[in-house]
Amino acid sequence: MNFDNFLTNIYFGILDMERFHSFRDLEEDDKSREIIEKYKKITERYPSSYLEEEETIPADLMEELKKIGFFGLNLPEEYGGVGLSLRQYLKVVEVLTGSDLALALISLAHISIGCKGIVLFGTEAQKKKYLVPAASGEMIFSYALTEPKIGSDAKHIETWAELSDDGSSYILNGQKTYITNANYAGGLTVFAQVDRSKPGFMGAFIVETAWDGVKVGRDVPKMGLKASSTAAIEFKNVRVPVDNLLGQPGDGFKIAMTILNYGRVALGAGSAGALRLSGRDMEKQSARRIQFGVPINTFELIQEKIVKAKVDGYVTSAITAFTAGLLENNPLSSVAIESSHCKLFGTTRAWETIYNGLQVAGGSGYLATQPYEKRMRDFRVTTIFEGTTEIHSIYPPLYVLRNLEKKIRATHRTTTSKLAFLFKTMFARAKWKLTLHNRVMKRALRLAKANARSIRWLLCVGMLIYGKKIQNKQFFLRRLTNLSLYLFGIISVLAKIDAQQKMGKDVSEDLKVLAYFVEEARQVRKDNTRLLRSKKEALHKKIFLDYISP
Repeated sequence: MNFDNFLTNIYFGILDMERFHSFRDLEEDDKSREIIEKYKKITERYPSSYLEEEETIPADLMEELKKIGFFGLNLPEEYGGVGLSLRQYLKVVEVLTGSDLALALISLAHISIGCKGIVLFGTEAQKKKYLVPAASGEMIFSYALTEPKIGSDAKHIETWAELSDDGSSYILNGQKTYITNANYAGGLTVFAQVDRSKPGFMGAFIVETAWDGVKVGRDVPKMGLKASSTAAIEFKNVRVPVDNLLGQPGDGFKIAMTILNYGRVALGAGSAGALRLSGRDMEKQSARRIQFGVPINTFELIQEKIVKAKVDGYVTSAITAFTAGLLENNPLSSVAIESSHCKLFGTTRAWETIYNGLQVAGGSGYLATQPYEKRMRDFRVTTIFEGTTEIHSIYPPLYVLRNLEKKIRATHRTTTSKLAFLFKTMFARAKWKLTLHNRVMKRALRLAKANARSIRWLLCVGMLIYGKKIQNKQFFLRRLTNLSLYLFGIISVLAKIDAQQKMGKDVSEDLKVLAYFVEEARQVRKDNTRLLRSKKEALHKKIFLDYISP
């Protein structure tokens, strides 16, 4: 049984060897390196503290950023963009977000999600009209999906668009909220229902903020990212030309989810940058802080934090690069699970490491004159961006279950046939034509196979036992996601090391990182292969019901 998703195929016994052996790391070439150096020189004159105090990006800084191609990094050269590949772009993101996320976010939101729909789904006329000013920075874009009542449940947004009587325009009404770049934006990719009797039958529209009926609210005060713009946007009888519809009526939800894949991969790259920066800070601080007559880097509990930062940064970078490779091979590739893992693993591990960075700095880490508190405030929202941590903790198995159920309905008409198929699938053998010779790599591969088998078994048994109620078994779904996270982490790291070995590089340090990650994965596996809820999970419901009862 074949699926259109790399990881789903792994769960069901098939490892795509071509994709495994085509791994290429995030890369920095002369073009991207030059942009990074120019960016650093420009931002030296505008310290993060100054931008945060001003709570905006000065016009002169914006103009300088435009000149170095800051808003066209990953946009095609034929439309005036810099033309970086996805992996080159993500390497730039990794570096820039490590220094000041608030400033980097303007370009990140603009390129990764704001005008990405035009790149992927736009007509040639739409691309010429909007990507040219987008690449130059003359028209910064926002991605407008979230609403006051609707976050992750995107199919049920309330903004709607109706075709005008003369058929020339869509009449757009509704409200969006928490829109990044709102007050910098000249263009928006807006999602709206086009048939309110069919939730999820949506359209994706290119909307200009200067049009009549578009009202951008004031920037809302935020915990961090103060220099970035976040505001609500209201649409009241906005006439959107039919030529500004991306794709076809009804394609909006698919377009929205495809764009978010790119945003989530970018968050993975940004997380890798934050992990690397915080790790370096811990190394420096722990070497010069003396306690009990010795540097604190001699203490095992401090060493543990530094090692965790190194391992988590390595794995985050590997899974991000692997997912980027899938998208470079096919820009519309189904990477819902892989991009979800980039976002979930990267942002949660980076948040933990940023916290540890402050902890290692001791009392001085709590001072606002040090970088730690701003870093924490700025980065905290990444666990909410592009779907919350909680959503991504259950989304991958839900995605697989939906696709599996479709295949079963299409090929197995009777209940008996469905049951026979599930039982056969539960015990099917994996077809992984991968041979590794290093002892550490072979051990890692065995664990990855074991996780894949467990995921397949739990999915099938879960469908048999829980039926349609399975989507509400969130503890169960989270266990599947945890197994999948480590499966993908191991596969990505193995692919990276395999590629480095073929280039004749020394991988001794990489193998140590892999060995450490495998030991962590073994412990996670012990805690997440159960089918039924644990005692702790059962107690949670009793305590919660007692707590909320009158």
